[in-house]
Amino acid sequence: MNALPLMLIGLAMFAGGYILYSKFLGDRVYKLDASFKTPAHDLQDGVDYVPTNKFVLWGHHFTSVAGAAPIVGPAVAVIWGWLPAFLWVTVGTVFFAGMHDLGALWASARNKGRSIGTLSGRYIGRRGANLFLVVIFLLLLMVIAAFAVVIKNLLISTPSVVIPAWGAIVVALLVGQAVYRFKMNLALVTVVGVALLYGLIFLGDAVPVELPDPFLGMSPATFWILALFLYAGIASLLPVWVLLQPRDYINGVQLFIGLGILFAGVLLSAPAIVAPAVNDAVPAGTPDLMPLLFVTIACGAISGFHGMVSSGTSSKQLDKETDARFVGYFGAVGEGMLALGAIIATVAGYRTVADWEAVYGAFGEAGVGAFVDGGGAIVRDGLGLPASVSATVLATMAVLFAATTMDTAVRLLRFVVQEAGEAAKVKINNGVATVVVLAIGLGLTFSQGSDGAGGLRIWPLFGTSNQLLAALTLSIIVVMLIRKRRNPVPVLVPLAFVFVMSFWAAIVQLGDFYDEGDWLLLAIDVVIIVTAVWVAFEALVATRRASREPPEAPDADAKEVEARA
Repeated sequence: MNALPLMLIGLAMFAGGYILYSKFLGDRVYKLDASFKTPAHDLQDGVDYVPTNKFVLWGHHFTSVAGAAPIVGPAVAVIWGWLPAFLWVTVGTVFFAGMHDLGALWASARNKGRSIGTLSGRYIGRRGANLFLVVIFLLLLMVIAAFAVVIKNLLISTPSVVIPAWGAIVVALLVGQAVYRFKMNLALVTVVGVALLYGLIFLGDAVPVELPDPFLGMSPATFWILALFLYAGIASLLPVWVLLQPRDYINGVQLFIGLGILFAGVLLSAPAIVAPAVNDAVPAGTPDLMPLLFVTIACGAISGFHGMVSSGTSSKQLDKETDARFVGYFGAVGEGMLALGAIIATVAGYRTVADWEAVYGAFGEAGVGAFVDGGGAIVRDGLGLPASVSATVLATMAVLFAATTMDTAVRLLRFVVQEAGEAAKVKINNGVATVVVLAIGLGLTFSQGSDGAGGLRIWPLFGTSNQLLAALTLSIIVVMLIRKRRNPVPVLVPLAFVFVMSFWAAIVQLGDFYDEGDWLLLAIDVVIIVTAVWVAFEALVATRRASREPPEAPDADAKEVEARA
C-alpha cells in the first residue's frame, strides 16, 4: 500500500473533527461564551495570568502538550501493524483528545484557572482531590525524568541538534521581547523567528557539537541531564511571556513547517508502506495489542497530561472563552497530526520489509530514532534535501517539543507541590517548590546510574497513568455537565472506554513487574491502581449526587470559587 492515501484520509478526518465536532462541543455541550470574563482578565498579574492572543496561546499550549510522546508512542505501537495505530490516532484525536482538552480548558476557565487537581476537590470531594494529586504528582515526575533522558539521548546521538536546541532559547527570548515589550507585528516577528530557527538548524548540521568524555569532570549524559534540569527550573520561574509562551509559539510554527516538509515528502515521493497492516508475527516478548495499544499511544490519541496543561497554564492565559475551541481542540488536532506523521515515517521510511523488521526486532527498541531515520529518508527522496539536513530538521523538532513539555511539566509540578503545601497548611514559595521538584526529578533520573537510566526505567507506566488521569479528568467534566443539566454522553463514552483500557493495562503490567522482580515499578503501579479506583468510586458517588441536586445556576462557577477562596 502507498502512504499517500493514509496521509490524506488522516488529515481529512482531523479537518472534519475540528470544523464539525469541535463546533458541536463548543456550541451544544460546553456552550462557550465570548462575553464570559476569563481568569486571564479577572486575575491578571503579568506572570501566570496573562491575556494572550489565541494564536500565540495555541502555540504555547500545543507544544507544551506535544513533546516526544506523540512520536515515541506511535513509533513503538506500529510493531502491532500500522492499521491499529492509525485508527486509534485518528478516531482518538477527533472524539477523545479534542473533547478532553477543550473540556479541561473550559472547566478550569470557569473556575478561576484552577488546576484539575483543585477542581476535583470541588466536584468530587476533598478525599478524592488528595488522591488525585498523588496520580498527578507521579505522572508529572515521570514526564520530567523520562523526557530529560529522551532529549539527552538525541543530543548525543544526533550532535547536529545541539546548536538549534539551545539556540532556540535565545530566539524565544527575542520573540517575547519583540511581541510584549516592543509591541511589534506578530506576523513579522513570526517570520523572522522561524527564519532564525531554521538558520540555526542549518548551522547545527554544518557544525555538530560532540562533547568529549569526560566533560567538566562528568560524562556527556550526566552533563546534558543537569543542564536540562537547570534550564527547566529557570524557565518555570520566569513570567510566561518572557520564555515559555514565545518558545512554545515559535516551536509550534516550526512544528507545522516540519510536518509540512514531511507531508510534502510523502506527497512527492509517495513511499510504499513496507510494514504489515496487522502484524501477526510480532517478536517474542511483545505484549498483546489489547489493551497495551491504548496506553502505548497516549499523547496523539488522548492524554491526561493535556488536562494538566489546559488547567495549569493555558486556562490562565485565555483571552476569550470562545478561544478555547481553537487552543484546546485544535491543539489536540496538531498533536494527532504529529502522531500521524510518526506512523507514516516509521512504516514507509524504510526500503524493504527486511529493513523494517531489523528496526522492529523487539518491543520498545524503536522510538524517536526510527522516526528520525524513516522521516529523513522520506524527506530526502521527496524534496531532495541532503540526508543529514533532513534528519537534523526532524531530530530538532523532536528535541524542541520534548524540552517545551519538560519545562511546562516542571512548572505544573511546582503548582502541585504548592497545592499539597496548602492542604497541609504550609505556604511554599515558588523558589522552594521548584528546588523540591528538581531534586526529586534528578533523584529518579539518576536512580539507576549517572547515564539517566532511571528516567526511562519508569516509562512503561507513563502511558497507563496518563490515560487513567485522562479518565479521571473526564469524570470531573461529567459532574460539571450534569450539574448544569447538559448532555454528558459525548464525555461519558470516552470516559468509560479509556478507564477500562488503562485499568486493564495497569493490571497486566502489575503481573509483568512481579514476574521481572521490578519492585520499584510494582510499587508505583500498585499506588496508581489503588488511587485510580478510589477516585473513580468518589467520582461515581459525585455523579449520582449531582444528578439529584437542583440544576446549577449559569454563573455558579465563579461565585462558588470566590466563596471557597
